[in-house]
Amino acid sequence: MSQAADTSTRSTLITGCSSGIGHAAAHALTRRGWRVFATARAEADVKRLEEEGLEALVLDLDSSASIEAAVETIKERTGGRLTALFNNGAYGQPGAVEDLSREALRAQLETNLLGTHELTTRVLPMMRAQGHGRIVQNSSVLGFAALPYRGAYVCSKFALEGLTDTLRMELKGSGVHVSLIEPGPITSRFRENAYRAFQAHIDTAHSAHATTYQKVEARLASSDGKAPFTLEPEAVVDKLIHALESRRPRPRYAVTVPTHLFAVLKRILSSRGMDRVLLRSTKDERE
Repeated sequence: MSQAADTSTRSTLITGCSSGIGHAAAHALTRRGWRVFATARAEADVKRLEEEGLEALVLDLDSSASIEAAVETIKERTGGRLTALFNNGAYGQPGAVEDLSREALRAQLETNLLGTHELTTRVLPMMRAQGHGRIVQNSSVLGFAALPYRGAYVCSKFALEGLTDTLRMELKGSGVHVSLIEPGPITSRFRENAYRAFQAHIDTAHSAHATTYQKVEARLASSDGKAPFTLEPEAVVDKLIHALESRRPRPRYAVTVPTHLFAVLKRILSSRGMDRVLLRSTKDERE
């Protein structure tokens, strides 16, 4: 594989490194010779990452002050240079669309979209000044295919994909390449975090979806089993490495069977036909 830059000078900022994809990516890239700035929102997680041998920083995507402080620290440590940004940090807010309060939807967008956008705009001047860079957005199969009871997360990822496609075109010729990774089910703490968000924001007792929520809650609370076709975080890291190190990174990288399948079906089916497929794929969650 062709390399984008000498391994002795490559550096990357990764969000959401406390577990899952971000954690795996931070360690994998470190082993490949990258200087990795692994970030997490909680001080305890940052301390743990440091104990694992990573160069770790606090970065809370919900806080402009936290984003600014992390970027300024990286500028000081690198002399104002940064090769890559992997926007991985995100969470899922389950619940029917009609049960999502403005507060709940705003919180979802603050983390998954607006914080990611602000961080990207703060590192772009460094990349423009040096004449090269890589920005990789961790999206989802839900960035192009909607599933019921995931409306807030779907909203955030559809928006991220649109913003990213626009950014990619606007950066053409700048030396900065932009890619999307679209995972399907990946082993992580995503379900655990989603369950906390569900409990915090969804009034199940007074919802028209109360019966369905019993199954939704049981699924979120369960620590047993995995969704079909679930892969380990390393499957995403493989795509990330290509996006960061190939001379011609792809605009999109699909991960897992559902992502590949739904992408094909969306191109060939009508909207109603696609709805039937997506509803059938989640039938067990509702009946």
